[in-house]
Amino acid sequence: MYLYHFGMRELPFTLTPNTSYFYGLPSHQQALQVLLTALQTGEGFIKVTGEVGTGKTLLCRKLLNELPAHFVAAYIPNPYLSASELRRAVAHELGIDSAALADDQLVTQHIQQRIIELNQQNKAVVLIVDEAQALPLESLEALRLFTNLETESRKLLQVVLFGQPELDEKLAQRSIRQLKQRISFSFQLTHMDEDQTFHYVKHRIEVAGFRGDAPFDRGACKLLFKASQGIPRIVNVLCHKALMLAYGEGKNKVTRSHVRLAIKDTEAAHQANSYWRLLAAFGLGALLIAGAWTIWHMRGGW
Repeated sequence: MYLYHFGMRELPFTLTPNTSYFYGLPSHQQALQVLLTALQTGEGFIKVTGEVGTGKTLLCRKLLNELPAHFVAAYIPNPYLSASELRRAVAHELGIDSAALADDQLVTQHIQQRIIELNQQNKAVVLIVDEAQALPLESLEALRLFTNLETESRKLLQVVLFGQPELDEKLAQRSIRQLKQRISFSFQLTHMDEDQTFHYVKHRIEVAGFRGDAPFDRGACKLLFKASQGIPRIVNVLCHKALMLAYGEGKNKVTRSHVRLAIKDTEAAHQANSYWRLLAAFGLGALLIAGAWTIWHMRGGW
């Protein structure tokens, strides 16, 4: 791989959300401030939406890391759960053994008791749901009922929903209009612009340990921006492939040709030029051949 070639400790453009690579794009920083402010004021429901690949899960994990010490967080990363499964998942996150509980009513009672106990300890409980657009309607209604616990001044349970735009479509349904009315703060993540894309790429490479003149110049990043439409996940995919191509040719700089070949090999990228599409298979094929030859040479033959 290209790590040693470019002098990096780790791969900078993996798709796994890693908060050490959090760049703090304006959209993400604003969303984080909205979340922290809303939680501190004791609001019921808070919603953050964004297109696929805009960094919702990374922001979600950043929020978990930034929560003040008096918050107790229950994190649900995979919410494609029935109302019963959701109740038990929340119970588990709050340290409740729900296996011995006979029915959902008992599970709910134990959750309520636990939330009251934490409140008496001056703890605030927040339920954070990622990929919330996957929640069935009955599970969304179960969430609303959870938040009925409150004092005269604040909710005892707050809920943060991270989801794709489909979440807004689901919340628009009349059957759950009561939940929609309880969303007191909402924020929509935006895409990066061209300049932000350049600094985003530079930031990730530096976090990975690279020192020196960045392998991606402004021209290469301009192509990355156009092809990705400013979506971080697609930028990551393209940068990884472009670095592989540069490494395969023994070059220390990523050229526009490398970026174009990476674009044509990526279905999610915006395709702009059919000529480079014809070269994509050849370019990546040559890279694989070069990699195989390098391994063969290092082993002294087969």
